[in-house]
Amino acid sequence: MGTKYAESGVDVRKRGVEAFRDVLDNLFPDAFCVISEDPHAPGYGMVTHVDGAGSKPVQAYLHWRETGEINWFKGLAQDALAMNIDDIICVGALPINFVDYIAINPFRVDKIGALKALSLGFKESLEVLESQSVKVLFSGGETADLPDQLRTLDIAVAMNGRVKLCEALTGVEVKPGDVIIGFRSGGKTKYERKENSGIMCNGLTLARLCLMHKSYQEKYPEILEASDGGRTYYGRFRLDDYIDDLGMTVGEALLSPTRLYAPVILKIIERFGEHISGMVHNTGGGQTKCLRIGRNIHYIKDDLFEPDPIFLLIQRESGESWRAMFENYNMGVGFEIIAKPEAADDIISLSEKFGLEAKIVGACGKSSGGNKLTIKSSHGVLHYP
Repeated sequence: MGTKYAESGVDVRKRGVEAFRDVLDNLFPDAFCVISEDPHAPGYGMVTHVDGAGSKPVQAYLHWRETGEINWFKGLAQDALAMNIDDIICVGALPINFVDYIAINPFRVDKIGALKALSLGFKESLEVLESQSVKVLFSGGETADLPDQLRTLDIAVAMNGRVKLCEALTGVEVKPGDVIIGFRSGGKTKYERKENSGIMCNGLTLARLCLMHKSYQEKYPEILEASDGGRTYYGRFRLDDYIDDLGMTVGEALLSPTRLYAPVILKIIERFGEHISGMVHNTGGGQTKCLRIGRNIHYIKDDLFEPDPIFLLIQRESGESWRAMFENYNMGVGFEIIAKPEAADDIISLSEKFGLEAKIVGACGKSSGGNKLTIKSSHGVLHYP
């Protein structure tokens, strides 16, 4: 692919997953998530989604080893939770319950301490959701000791949701003339405790390699797979280096937990659902994630938020192209709603009542050869695919 992210060992386009399409029980192939018909509840669809915290656990492990503070693992629970709940709501599904999967190398990680920290992270995240009238049940999970398979630890969540089939966002509702409303990934909402860098869970492999000092790799060789001799940490920063533009340390920026958009988005669906054509959680694929929904739509994003400082720092230190940056990262817009123009002001106003900044970042046009995307920003005009 010729990008720094690919060189770091990650394929943002997830080539190979198409092998599973023929075996999926999916009612709506163009929907953001798989929707399967509920065999026991006619007229309803089941949405089951699984995702994890990416390579953030490696960064949390590094913080723990350097500081001795076990609670650096705590934010990973919100990461794993948000990466699932904010995906399933994209098809209009209401979350029901979830289970977790935590795999640990007990020879390297304080298993008891890490599990306590993660448990506290889930507890706090669920309290935040419930305080905003979002009820989701924690139904247990699995903890695995895998010393021969893992260098440090991994965490994932599988979540169940349900949607009335007549109300599901199937992907085909997106039409030319719809507007794209973007919701900030950085900053601080009224229901959050601290400022967020906006990075969420994607692109952490490149971010770690280009920002963290090589001495960490030498001190803790388990934080990097370098068997081919080519991959290395090449950054110039320490965990506790404070960057004025970030408003926090580099380590804090990398471990900022993925925003829980569900409290805001579910309220928007409740109030303005009939005006919504589609929704996108900008995780893997970043600003190009919208290409997976709709048919023959030309997405034009010409008024995005200026990328949060963490993305500018990663681009500068890695030398990654702007084209790849917008494909690797959310670049400051973590969630998008595609809606009819007449509802845009009301949707934005409701979001801002939560302290979540939102604005129209673009619009939908017509494409004659499948979906395409044009991004116009101060960093150039970019075309995808």
